[in-house]
Amino acid sequence: MTIAWNGAREVRNGSSSHRAGLSAGRIRRILPLFALVIGCGLAGCSSTPKDTYTERPVEELYNTAIDSMLEDNNATALKQFEDVEQQHPYSVWATKAQLMEAYINYKSNKYDEAVSAADRFVQLHPGNRDTAYAYYIKAISYYEQITDVQRDQRNTQRALNALQDVVNRYPDTQYARDARLKIDLTRDHLAGKEMEIGRYYQRRSEYLAAINRYKQVLSEYQTTTHVPEALARLTECYLALGVNDEAKATAAVLGYNFPNSDWYKDSYAQIGGSHQGPDQQGWVGRIVDSIF
Repeated sequence: MTIAWNGAREVRNGSSSHRAGLSAGRIRRILPLFALVIGCGLAGCSSTPKDTYTERPVEELYNTAIDSMLEDNNATALKQFEDVEQQHPYSVWATKAQLMEAYINYKSNKYDEAVSAADRFVQLHPGNRDTAYAYYIKAISYYEQITDVQRDQRNTQRALNALQDVVNRYPDTQYARDARLKIDLTRDHLAGKEMEIGRYYQRRSEYLAAINRYKQVLSEYQTTTHVPEALARLTECYLALGVNDEAKATAAVLGYNFPNSDWYKDSYAQIGGSHQGPDQQGWVGRIVDSIF
C-alpha cells in the first residue's frame, strides 16, 4: 500500500497572490534574456519564433503535470514538473514539484531515482510540512526492492532503517502507521535470511556457525514467526554436539513459550521423551524455573 500525498493537487484554482509572488523570479529570468537579445543584435545574429523562450504561468504548468500523472503519462509528467522547477524556481510550486518528481519515479519503479529525489527534497527543505512524505517515499522505495531470502538483503536492511526513521521522526502521521506494519514484515524477512544461513551451516555440520545464526534470530528478531524454529534448530545443534543439558534447556524454553508448536513436539521427541505440555511438575517446568 502506498499512501498518496494530499498536497499534490493544491494548486488547482490557484490564487492571484501566488502569481504576484512570482514577479521577482520573472525579473531574474527577463534580465539575462534581454542581455542575450542585445548581444545577438550586436553580433548580427537573428532569431526565429521557435527560438523564443516562453514562460508559462506556474499554475498552468503544475496542473498540466498533475493531469499527465493522473493519466499515467509518467515520463511526460516528470518533464513537466521539471519545467515548473526551471521556469519558476522560487515559487512554492517548484518545491511541490520536487516532491512530485520523487513520487513519479517511485510510481515508475525507478527506485534509485526516487530515493535520490527524496533525499534532495529533505536536504533542500528540512522544515517543510511535506518532508515526512519524502522520508516515506524513500522508505517504500527500498521496501519495494526487498528480494527473497536467498539473495542479498542490503535493501531489506535499508528499508528497515528508513521505515524506522519515518516512525521516529513522525510518529503520529499516517506514514508512520503504515511504516510500522512494513517494519514487522521487514524484520520477519531479515530473520528468515538468518534462518536460511543457519540451516545451510547445519546441513554442512558446521554446528557452531549455525548456532550463532539461530541465536541472532532469538536476540534480534524475538517477535518474528521464526523463533519457534530457531529454538528447535538450536536443540538439534546442541544434541549433534553432545551438549545435552543445553539441548534440554532450549527445548524447555520452546515448550514454555510455544507449547502447541510442532517444533516443540519434534524437539521433545529428539531428546528422548514423548510430547507433553510445559507442566510445572515436569522437567520442562523445572528447567524453565531454573532459567527464569
